[in-house]
Amino acid sequence: MSTNGTEVAVRRQQGQMAAIPAKLQYAHELANSGLLPSAYRRNPANVLWAVEYGDMLGLAPMAAMTGVHVIEGKPTASAGLISALVRRAGHKLRVFGDSKKATCQIVRSDDPDFTFEVTWTLKRNSDDNPSAEEAGLLGKSVWKNYPASMLKSRAITQCARDACEEALFGLHYTPEELGAEVDEDGVVMAVTVNGSGTEDDPWCAPPSPEQEWLAAAIEAAPKHASLDACGVVWRKSAELVHDGKLSKAEAEKLQDVLRRRIEELKAAEVVEGVIVTELDADDPWAAKVEEIPEGDDTAAAAVLEEAARMLGADELDAEHYARIEAAVEARFPKGGGEAREAA
Repeated sequence: MSTNGTEVAVRRQQGQMAAIPAKLQYAHELANSGLLPSAYRRNPANVLWAVEYGDMLGLAPMAAMTGVHVIEGKPTASAGLISALVRRAGHKLRVFGDSKKATCQIVRSDDPDFTFEVTWTLKRNSDDNPSAEEAGLLGKSVWKNYPASMLKSRAITQCARDACEEALFGLHYTPEELGAEVDEDGVVMAVTVNGSGTEDDPWCAPPSPEQEWLAAAIEAAPKHASLDACGVVWRKSAELVHDGKLSKAEAEKLQDVLRRRIEELKAAEVVEGVIVTELDADDPWAAKVEEIPEGDDTAAAAVLEEAARMLGADELDAEHYARIEAAVEARFPKGGGEAREAA
């Protein structure tokens, strides 16, 4: 009995096992790149998964990482990658449309006389075609901003599932169809792919740069934003909503914070963008100010010079310095003014 077939299978398995350490090293090094999609940055396990899945699809690792996303444990692909898989299998795919409707047609290579066709419309229609309105999609920012792209994407994926599911290798849906926030090109902006949403979850994608900016702005605005800064940040949030990179609800959280900050700034005296309030009674600087002899402008200036030195050395923050300056100048307008000029 010939053992050639068994020997070939064993050698293939041994070759695959030998390649695992190299793949692990490759995944570890590649994960350090800041140019990767967020789901793969600093996450070698995700990179390794993409490499293996790409091997199955016949895709290069980078093509797999940019085109395949795991949502709730299910692999998904952009409409562009799904189209490529359909055409690579030898089938003909056509897609056309506008911001009101889109149609995809697929003709299988083994059945050239029949055309699979799916049409998606934006609004409800009388032709029994699926519509974004009936699916409850019109409220999503990406559908508001890019209806033509979204309609074509839906038409492609539904038609591909109907016509040639075997060519998709399990990639039946786009990330957007499974609830992920995407941009015009179907690129995932931020998503937790197995639902746990914890930092320990190896499949948890970090927030997008836009959402990291949003969180930082929400944290910083109540304490540090000036009136001018509030206006700049507000306009940036509106631009990100327009570009589909933040949802309207996310931007409104920041805008509520900015609105309160603006009201505070307008109601309070502002020194270089910092709200001036009284020093706390237990603040050592309050005692220093109170201990300055009445009418001693030189001593008042010395206190402010000390505060200015500590501000320059990062031993005081701007808000604390503004409070000290206001307290000194309330008692010693001349001394405080001279100290500020010296500082």
